[in-house]
Amino acid sequence: MEFGIVQFTSDRGLTPQILAPLIEDAGFASYYVPEHGHIPTRRDAAHPQTGDSSLPDDRYMRTLDPWTTLAAAAAVTTRIRLATAVALPVQSDPITLAKTLATLDHISGGRVTLGVGFGWNLDELGDHGVPSGRRRTMLREYLEAMRVLWTDEEAEYHGEFVDFGTSWAWPKPPQGLIPTLVGAAGNEKNFTWIARSADGWITTPGEADIEGSVDLLKQIWTDAGRAGDPQIVVLDFRPVPEKLERWREIGVSTVLYGLPDDSVEKASAYLAKLAGRLGIAPAVV
Repeated sequence: MEFGIVQFTSDRGLTPQILAPLIEDAGFASYYVPEHGHIPTRRDAAHPQTGDSSLPDDRYMRTLDPWTTLAAAAAVTTRIRLATAVALPVQSDPITLAKTLATLDHISGGRVTLGVGFGWNLDELGDHGVPSGRRRTMLREYLEAMRVLWTDEEAEYHGEFVDFGTSWAWPKPPQGLIPTLVGAAGNEKNFTWIARSADGWITTPGEADIEGSVDLLKQIWTDAGRAGDPQIVVLDFRPVPEKLERWREIGVSTVLYGLPDDSVEKASAYLAKLAGRLGIAPAVV
């Protein structure tokens, strides 16, 4: 089981070229960032945490672009995985996004993980022309189309939302297929979607009692004929040794923690303290 850091990026926090090396030097395995292109000022969609149209944090409207952020992090690190928790692919053009991700994987030496979401903010999705009732199908087609662009010498895809004829597209990601994880509530509907179209699950914030959910995911995964085990990434708030040991036993792949990012001093102190509590050794330079 590995430990990583998720930064709720904003134009007021540390930039990735400053923060990412601190994360790597402290011994953490991964760096995750979110995506929100814009937030409509008037919204009918309720936020999952507040239960209404109010936002729990104004960083939702100040979030940095994830791909520029991770490219900056790639340029100043060599080891940590570069990931999203979560990106919203259906708000982009799939062919262009496939190129962006393949390029990011190429320049980082194969360190990209794509965490995606279905999108709770239906108003935000609507501004991108995404039909709310079809966003799961749209995301599935986007991922399938990007995968053929990443792997086939002459790629083509024909679906409801993505349709293109035989095409050339390089670079190909060094990993072949970029691992894809889905951030969503732990239920049968979402796990069935993951078993069909992704490589693993990212929990939602505060979803700590996950043993039953992990058992369900693994059963659905096996029933779908998938080999091996799904990746499981847990968003945690406070490291508790007994809880972490149980997560390790049930097959959690990565545990993520947020951090203060308003100054180098605060971020460095927090990373050192957290690494000590988790038993992580600093990276050897």
